[in-house]
Amino acid sequence: MSGKKPIFLLIHFLIRFLFQHADSKFHDQEQAVLLRLKQHWQNPLSLEHWTPSNTSHCTWPEVVCTNNYITQLILDNKNISGTIPPFLSHLKNLTFLNFYNNNIVGKIPVALYNLSKLEILDLSQNCIVGTIPDGIDRLARLSCLKLDANNLSGDIPAAIGLLPELRTLQLNDNQFNGTFPPEIGNLSKLEELTMAHNGFSSSRLPSNFTQLKKLKELWISGANLIGEIPQMIGEMVALEHLDLSSNELTGNIPGSLFMLMNLRLLYLYRNKLSGEIPQVVEALNLTFVDLSQNNLTGTIPVDFGKLDKLSGLNLFFNHLSGEIPESIGRLPALKNFSVFSNNLSGSIPPDLGRYSALEAFQVASNRLTGNLPEYLCHGGSLLGVVAFDNKLGGELPKSLENCSRLLTVRISNNAFFGNIPVGLWTASNLQQLMISDNSFTGELPNEVSTSLLLLEMSNNRFSGSITIEGDSWRNLEVFNASNNLFTGAIPQELTTLRNLTVLLLDKNQLNGELPSDIMSWKSLNILNLSQNQLSGQIPEKFGFLPGLVKLDLSDNKFSGKIPPQLGSLRLTFLNLSSNHLMGEIPTEYENVAYATSFLNNPGLCTRRSSVYLKVCNSRPQKPSKTSTQFLALILSGLIAAFLFASLFAFITIRVHRKINHILDPEWKFIHFHMLNFTESDIFSGLKERNLIGSGGSGQVYRVAANGFGSVAVKRISNHRYSDQKLEKEFLAEIEILGTLRHLNIVKLLCCISNDNSKLLVYEYMENHSLDQWLHSEKKAKSSSASMNHHGELATVSAVAGSLGYMAPGKAANYGDEDTCLAKWAWRHMQEEKPIVDVLDEEIKEPCCVDEMGVVFKLGVFCTSISPSERPNMKEILQILLGRNPRWVCGRKSMRHAEHASTPLLNSSKSERLAEIDGSLASCNG
Repeated sequence: MSGKKPIFLLIHFLIRFLFQHADSKFHDQEQAVLLRLKQHWQNPLSLEHWTPSNTSHCTWPEVVCTNNYITQLILDNKNISGTIPPFLSHLKNLTFLNFYNNNIVGKIPVALYNLSKLEILDLSQNCIVGTIPDGIDRLARLSCLKLDANNLSGDIPAAIGLLPELRTLQLNDNQFNGTFPPEIGNLSKLEELTMAHNGFSSSRLPSNFTQLKKLKELWISGANLIGEIPQMIGEMVALEHLDLSSNELTGNIPGSLFMLMNLRLLYLYRNKLSGEIPQVVEALNLTFVDLSQNNLTGTIPVDFGKLDKLSGLNLFFNHLSGEIPESIGRLPALKNFSVFSNNLSGSIPPDLGRYSALEAFQVASNRLTGNLPEYLCHGGSLLGVVAFDNKLGGELPKSLENCSRLLTVRISNNAFFGNIPVGLWTASNLQQLMISDNSFTGELPNEVSTSLLLLEMSNNRFSGSITIEGDSWRNLEVFNASNNLFTGAIPQELTTLRNLTVLLLDKNQLNGELPSDIMSWKSLNILNLSQNQLSGQIPEKFGFLPGLVKLDLSDNKFSGKIPPQLGSLRLTFLNLSSNHLMGEIPTEYENVAYATSFLNNPGLCTRRSSVYLKVCNSRPQKPSKTSTQFLALILSGLIAAFLFASLFAFITIRVHRKINHILDPEWKFIHFHMLNFTESDIFSGLKERNLIGSGGSGQVYRVAANGFGSVAVKRISNHRYSDQKLEKEFLAEIEILGTLRHLNIVKLLCCISNDNSKLLVYEYMENHSLDQWLHSEKKAKSSSASMNHHGELATVSAVAGSLGYMAPGKAANYGDEDTCLAKWAWRHMQEEKPIVDVLDEEIKEPCCVDEMGVVFKLGVFCTSISPSERPNMKEILQILLGRNPRWVCGRKSMRHAEHASTPLLNSSKSERLAEIDGSLASCNG
């Protein structure tokens, strides 16, 4: 036996040596894989410490080893660019692989399925494309699969339903455009399922999803769901978070849904649900309920008053009626109460805000009566009061006196009266104060909140003078005080507001002269001082306001001449009527676009007859008897010559008509600018050799106009206008375009028309159109037949594609013919449709989709109707050039961000810009 012991020890030593050698070799192989990965990704700075050395790679912070084998590779937020190489599968002991929030491109390699020990796979927030490869069920141990926020497409494979250990499945924010399999309902251990924001084909929620008894979160918003919510959804007893918003769901809300004891968040907004809200509510753990933007009827359930944990209740944009249950006002956790745009009546619960730190109070557009609740800002947390378009009255609550966090007060079109609390004027964060169409009295304060951007107080009974002291008004952008009882002069200090874009002081009792020195109105777009008692001369400095587009000084007592400097403005609206002005009007306004701008000024005259004013006469001289006889002789001769010429012309025309067998009606000439060419100059140029383009409604010619250079003439045959709708559209476009004055809009010079055809004369764009610059490469590939005698593309004329001139913002795409492009884009974004669907395929790169989406959203806000609502260039540059890393995450962080604020409170410019920034800020996986 003693002889066997050394042999046993020797064998044991050899075996141990061989294993250690094998381990060492495998250890070196794993390090080689890591170093090869680093090289494959072109040596990113975040992995610069990955270097071959005596130190084990198991000490690297991104690597976790178990028994000297790599089991975890954690590479989130490393700014890695490139593909996932197949050789990564050589790390066969991996249980956790994390590539979250990088710039990974390409497809998911099938070789990953060789990692048979993998339990957690996180590839989310990258730029991965293609489909989920077949065979994913080979990852039998997988408990967590995160593929969200990529560009994956196609179907979700049914094999996912064969992963028995799966607990988390995140597929949201991709471009899946096929179907999702009912086999997902077989994942008995599944706790989290997110498939939101995808372009699935229209599908019903599979009924077998209700078998997921352990599911805590179900998020399938914006995924083209149709049909009804399954009645059996009440069997998903573990459900805590249900979000089926922004779909096409119909039918009633199942009563069993409000019986789920674990349910905390319920988001069903923006669907087509109908019927009443279930009146029996036992889901007492609910913290947020959003049923807004549906077709719900009936009353608000009284049982909502039992939800002591409820912090938010959104029921806006429905057809709810009846009163708001008083018990809702006593909820201790309520922060957000939004029921606007319904048919609610009665009084508002008087205790709202008394027992909770209320932040958002939105009850606008109902039929509510009585007063605002006295305790609205009792907790000092109130951000907004939105109660416009109701029948509310009385004085404002005293709790608004000390409400420092307040951002917005919108209570227009009610019956409120009394004075505005002093503390409300100066609330430190107040940005919007909209109190028009009430019966408020009192005077303007000398100081307001330095945060105030918009002040609308028209149609009230405010009185006294407009006095501005200090610089508290400095950030004001819109000031509308129309139709009040203000008196006195307009103060010089008002002209120092450099951010002011809209100033409306019409229909008051203001008097005196306007300030002669306009200090800082460089941003002013609209100025209306009409229907006052203002006097003196119109200041010359008005002519140096570069942004002014609308000016109304009518119904005052202005006198003297109109400053010629006003002619340099690009006004789309001008009204100086009913004053005491005299002299010639500026030549720039001697056209039909301003025909009614100077009425009831007996002293005004014009050198042209295109406006409703007398023609200016030359200097009068007392005629002598001799000169009178001489003039009479000349006049007689002229009359005789005219009659002879008329007879000759009549005969010539009759002969011409007889030869051509055509009776051409008289041409009508309407000009919108000063011109030095005539109709005959245009007619002579309508020849085949001058044809430069054609479109659906006519041909375009390049014509040399006498002394004007080249013009573009579009000829439209009137047979297209047998349809009265088309005729109306044509006339509307002509009317609008004739008044537009903008550097980036092609200028309509005149319109020449008769019963048979219309000629539209535009300034000629030497550099062609935006369409050509954007798509010249593609169009250059088309046949040479699309080129005319000058080598120009026949389809790029700025005026060839529409009846007249299709104004910027007109769209005939995406099934919305003749719809305003800006409104269409806003609606597309509001409906949470994928922005990727509207991106040009020729410039759409997978890694740029998110950034393009940001620009799309920014463009929507830049085209807001009100100038004050648009971001300025400084703000735009800060957004686009700020190099803020949170921007690159794009839509990836949109998870439930819509509930950070509610629509009416989020209407100010700064708030909406914050929404863009904030929606891209929290990239936290």
